[in-house]
Amino acid sequence: MLNWSTLDTLLLDMDGTLLDLHYDNHFWLEHLPARYAQQYQLSPDQARDHILPMIQAERGSLNWYCTDYWSERLQLDVNALKAEVGDRIAYRPHVEEFLETARQSGLRTVIVTNCHPDPLALKLSRTGLDKKVDHIVSSHQLGKPKEDPSFWRDLAQTTHYQADRAMMLDDSFPVLESANAAGIGQCLAILAPDSRQPHRERHPHLPGIHHFDEVLPELRRQRQGHAGNPA
Repeated sequence: MLNWSTLDTLLLDMDGTLLDLHYDNHFWLEHLPARYAQQYQLSPDQARDHILPMIQAERGSLNWYCTDYWSERLQLDVNALKAEVGDRIAYRPHVEEFLETARQSGLRTVIVTNCHPDPLALKLSRTGLDKKVDHIVSSHQLGKPKEDPSFWRDLAQTTHYQADRAMMLDDSFPVLESANAAGIGQCLAILAPDSRQPHRERHPHLPGIHHFDEVLPELRRQRQGHAGNPA
């Protein structure tokens, strides 16, 4: 059970939570290997076999998310390649309604993302997401990913939220576990981050939803009487 009435702040992941993870999955698994194959005269399978293990080796680190790092490592302009498939950037279902409802109910909304600032700017230009929330923090500003337990201490110093009155919403179980261990009051897993992939199994210890319409009625009911935006 989620307790929306005790919250001041929603800490919101972006990719796979607010935006469809299909864009990122398509880019890293399909588009980037294809363009790498063209650049270096490889077959698509050869390019994938070269790139994907390299990427997996950085999983959970800041490099995993850093387009500057991958541009240098692969000798390709990764940000330019991301823009080539920018038409795939899209909201997940019911996100805009959820954000508007949260704002109207007096909750402060803060995007907390591992996305590098360059692709982040591309996604904001495509969606206008920055106009629907109160603040955005990229983990690259803090020099560590959300998976790092010390990330949350640094985030609290810059964002000034009260941990026990905050909820973290994310599609990454390691990130949610990190937030939970750092004392974030409530955590909520997103189980359908990619519109073209099967839904994920539930986390054994954390609540999860597929889409935001599952929580909108309870959010509205519990937040009755809370009006305005405290940010």
